[in-house]
Amino acid sequence: MKPRVLITGGAGFIGVNAAHRWLARGWRVSVLDDLSRKGTDTNIAWLKRQGKVDFTRADLRDAKAAERWVGARRDGLELVLHLAAQVAVTTSVEDPRSDFERNALASLNVLEAVRKSGKKPFTLYASTNKVYGGMERVKVALRAGRWSYVGLPQGVSEAEPIDFHSPYGCSKGAADQYFRDYWRIYGLPTVVFRQSCIYGPHQQGNEDQGWLAHFMKMALAGKGVTVYGDGRQVRDALFVDDLVDAFETAHRRKAKASGRIYNVGGGPRSTLSLRELLAWIAKRQGRPLPTKWGAWRPGDQKVYISDIRHIKKELGWAPRVGVSEGLERLWSWLER
Repeated sequence: MKPRVLITGGAGFIGVNAAHRWLARGWRVSVLDDLSRKGTDTNIAWLKRQGKVDFTRADLRDAKAAERWVGARRDGLELVLHLAAQVAVTTSVEDPRSDFERNALASLNVLEAVRKSGKKPFTLYASTNKVYGGMERVKVALRAGRWSYVGLPQGVSEAEPIDFHSPYGCSKGAADQYFRDYWRIYGLPTVVFRQSCIYGPHQQGNEDQGWLAHFMKMALAGKGVTVYGDGRQVRDALFVDDLVDAFETAHRRKAKASGRIYNVGGGPRSTLSLRELLAWIAKRQGRPLPTKWGAWRPGDQKVYISDIRHIKKELGWAPRVGVSEGLERLWSWLER
């Protein structure tokens, strides 16, 4: 019997890339998504053309729906990727209840559905660097036209205190801790990935989330963008293929990864500021991207760079796609 993977949010950007990888591995792939985000219908249609996919449209806020979905797919169940989420800080500020239900409550429903299934598949949660909050205690300084950490040359490690900031940080952070605790209390083999800026094909970026794809899409459409803050804020960027490699690596080394939390991103070698992306687009397209400037948004860190030494040491994973290559690959996909 072929092994089975369950992927929540499997029609989303990361989910569709993960599903495609496991299809190529010959697994049975079961995807759940409510198709509420723009572009997910296109993504799932593309995925179905790649191979046999078991797709269910459902809402994980419904605990019974989650239980039915998992329970009907117990045979051969080896892996669960919980990627479904409300992903925008701004949306969480506008509607904190919905944000809580889609992130914290839905995640609990997934954990309970897996626990009640009687199986113990390796279960991965896609968390976020936003669980560290504004990191006001960490000093930053302007260097070479970009914000940088003072005293954290390798970036933020898992030892950084969690300090949820914004309803999104609270809801994702609550789920983050539930996943770790289900290993402690119920023995469910879970791992938490606190992800940084992920980018790549099938990303439907917008102003609130997926900034690299959003900037590129606006440039290709002949439109402009609004930059909030001074544009010197820096993020580490991880190409989606490298993230899916990390998923596979964690599953392959599940005896070591179970119960762990890892910061997963591009690390200090793969960073980019907003202004640097604007310069890259101007050079790539031969003209600047029209830009308006707005005030800083709540919870927006001037710098976030993942210290990825922990996952490299324990699991042997490291990114392979550099920023220059990754940007070119995303641009080529968007202009296809």
